[in-house]
Amino acid sequence: MVQQINTSKVSRWDQHGREHVVHVLRKGPQRTIRCDTCGWKQAAQFLPWLKAEEHLTEAHQATVNPKND
Repeated sequence: MVQQINTSKVSRWDQHGREHVVHVLRKGPQRTIRCDTCGWKQAAQFLPWLKAEEHLTEAHQATVNPKND
């Protein structure tokens, strides 16, 4: 059986107009989140998208959601 790897992303912009992206990688029941900006990486079994948003807010002050414009 081949395990499929799925990815999604959480994007936010900071006050300077820079985009910051955290990818959520899913392989079976495991999820890993990885920040394109700083390389931060963490396993996240539960609520990976929420953890990605928290990282963007805390580490990069990126809070502007492009879907809410």
